[in-house]
Amino acid sequence: MTPSPSHVSRIARADPERLRDWVRFLAETIGCRPATRPDLLHAAAERIASSFQELGYAVGRQPVPSRKTTLANIIAAPAGEESFDSASPLLIVGAHYDTVSRSPGADDNASGVAGLLELGRLLAHQTPAGLRLVAFCPEEPPAYRTDAMGSYHYARRLNEQKARVRGMVCLEMIGYFCDEPDSQSYPLPFLKALYPDRGDFIAMVGNLRSGPWTRKVRNAFAAATDLPVETLNGPSLLVGIDFSDHWSFNKFGFPALMVTDTAFYRNHHYHQASDKPDTLDYERMAKVVTGLAGAIATIVGPAEPLNGPKG
Repeated sequence: MTPSPSHVSRIARADPERLRDWVRFLAETIGCRPATRPDLLHAAAERIASSFQELGYAVGRQPVPSRKTTLANIIAAPAGEESFDSASPLLIVGAHYDTVSRSPGADDNASGVAGLLELGRLLAHQTPAGLRLVAFCPEEPPAYRTDAMGSYHYARRLNEQKARVRGMVCLEMIGYFCDEPDSQSYPLPFLKALYPDRGDFIAMVGNLRSGPWTRKVRNAFAAATDLPVETLNGPSLLVGIDFSDHWSFNKFGFPALMVTDTAFYRNHHYHQASDKPDTLDYERMAKVVTGLAGAIATIVGPAEPLNGPKG
C-alpha cells in the first residue's frame, strides 16, 4: 500500500517529555524489575494498565505463570473490542516491561514501554480497528527465548484462536543514538560496507519470511518522520536478529519485526547498571514513535473516532 499523506497528517507528534517521564518512572521510581521481584513488575503492570484505561482503551490482562508467582501481559484494545477477538485483522505492537536484575533498564526496555504508551496516546482519538498494544512480561532470562515468555503466551493464544494477524511490531530499545564515527557495529564484518558506521538511525529487523512485512512498515514509517531507518531481514544465525518478543510470533508463523537501536551493537550500557534515563535521546526517540503512529495509520487506514483526544 502506498503511504497516504492524508492519513499521516492526522497523527500528532510524539512528546519527548512524556517519553522521558515514563522512562524515569520505570527506571528510577520502580527501578530494577527482574522476575525475582514480582512486586515491582505488578506495580509497573498496574501503572501501564491504568494509563491505557485513562486514554479510553479496553484493557485486558493475560495471566503468565512464572516460577512461584503469576505475571501478566497488559493488552490495550480499541473501545468495544475484546482483548483477543476482533472482526478486523490484528496489528500488534508490543514491548516488554521487565529488566535484568542488575540494570534499571532505561533503554532495555523502559524506552520500548514508553514508546508503546505514547503511541497509545497518539492513536487514542482515532484508534484503528484491530490494533492491540501489548506490554509483555516476562521477556528477560530465564524466560528469554522459551515458551515462558509473556509474548509466547500471547502469540500461542492468537494461534489457538486462529486469529487473523496483519503483523507484529516489537519495540525493543528505541532510545539510544550516537553520532560519533564507528559508533555502530554489526554481527558480520561485511555489513559495515552496507550500513552506516554511526548509530544515528533506528533499525527494523526480522526473519526472512517477515521481509514483506518489514518493507511495508519501513516505507510507511519513512513517510511520517525524517529519522533515518535501516532494515535487515535474515536468518537466526545473525546474532541479535530475533532477540526479543517478535521471536514468539515467528514461532507461530506470524510476520513480525523488531524496531531497535540495535542494543549491544551500539549501546555500551546494555544490561548494565549504567543503563539510566540520562543516556537516552528523547527527541529522536519521539521521532521513532511519530513514525510508527504514521505507519499504523497508513497500513490500517483511517478509523471513525472512538474516543476524544486524551492526555
